[in-house]
Amino acid sequence: MLTSSPTLPTFAHRSSAKVGTTGRGRPTPREGKETRMSTSESLDLEALLDLWGRPWTPGPEAEAAFGEFYAEPVVVNGTTLPLSALVERATALHRALADLQREILTTLTSDQGVAVEFRLTGRHVGPLTTSAGVLPPTGRVLSLRVIDILTVVDGRVTGIAMVPDELAALMAVNAVRLIEPG
Repeated sequence: MLTSSPTLPTFAHRSSAKVGTTGRGRPTPREGKETRMSTSESLDLEALLDLWGRPWTPGPEAEAAFGEFYAEPVVVNGTTLPLSALVERATALHRALADLQREILTTLTSDQGVAVEFRLTGRHVGPLTTSAGVLPPTGRVLSLRVIDILTVVDGRVTGIAMVPDELAALMAVNAVRLIEPG
């Protein structure tokens, strides 16, 4: 578990790189190169997030690419999932948002994992599953701020605590509104 400590390095990183590239223009996953991490500090966060930016076809190739970064299975918000479920989630993200872009806002690392705050922005073209229900396509630009806390064991992500700010995104496209009390 990540803890707050004055000895932990905090890195603020801002990147407007289009999802699907590393911000340095390299596609991911890096073909022919070893991408396993030895510790959370050597986690290639850009490449891991870029993995989610690629429009995958579910199957062995996609699962192998996710397996370079994630353990099989991985625990997401308390639910144990196979790699195929991560691929399905990435595919659903691309069905929901076109012209997807990512901006890393903040990262925090420890010997046990990485916390990352980032923003995903895209044109809302397909159904988006949220904790409030499924949002039908609006055609509008949607921006989601997300905080992921990644537990890393033996160089792979074994656990994810994901907290998306869905309320702000839903309010921005008039999908929810405040009701006056009374």
